[in-house]
Amino acid sequence: MLSRVEGQSPKDRFVTVFGRKPVLEALADRRLDVDKVVLADNARGGAAQEIIDAAGARSVRIERASAHRVKVLAGNGKQDQGVLADVVAPRMRRLVDALAGQRPARVLVLDGITTPANVGMILRTATAAGIEGIVVPRRGVASIDPLVVKASAGVAFHAPVLRCYTAEEAAEALRGAGYPLYALDGSARQSLFEADLPRRAAYVLGGETAGVSEAVRRQVTGLVSIPMSGGVDSLNVASAAAVLCFELVRRHLK
Repeated sequence: MLSRVEGQSPKDRFVTVFGRKPVLEALADRRLDVDKVVLADNARGGAAQEIIDAAGARSVRIERASAHRVKVLAGNGKQDQGVLADVVAPRMRRLVDALAGQRPARVLVLDGITTPANVGMILRTATAAGIEGIVVPRRGVASIDPLVVKASAGVAFHAPVLRCYTAEEAAEALRGAGYPLYALDGSARQSLFEADLPRRAAYVLGGETAGVSEAVRRQVTGLVSIPMSGGVDSLNVASAAAVLCFELVRRHLK
């Protein structure tokens, strides 16, 4: 388990976008540092040439690979269209590195959130609220792909993403580093707005259907809820994340 937490992955440094339009958009955005473009061997014609020209204009290297290899690297065999680009994410780093250096004060942990739109909106909201770290595990959570980038309105490229293998490993690492963990749970008796929350803490957001996983729940210090009325029993996880993030902002501004 520990080796997976500490292991290096290209997904700890890059956001990989795939498909002709997302790759061309990334190459056209001069604010983005595109490390490389990988183009399938069988990609030919005007669309491929447009990508080659756009990469050449940015002095971005192009690698050729088999169509199968592109599908494997993209992680999406239906939408890669034979091309992908690795975009440098300047604030993305491994969780283990963040905990070894100047530790972030407020951390979100995504646990089992599989809808790309939700992940993208959470990245946008948390970044806007000044959250210093957003743990997006490589397993069990939607990959940071073009759908997530689109939902974040491009913020995913610059969000303070912390990478690890699973949410359970993130919870263990954070607890080991002295962070109390609080999970949003609709059945919790303690309100988010009344809870005594320390300045340095981690907050777990559970999946759309199952909520916080049992493995992570065992690491949690406390549960907090968002008060509901009008017969509504819960919020979409991205909406709940927005309430949480800006409640933390409100407290910090006092």
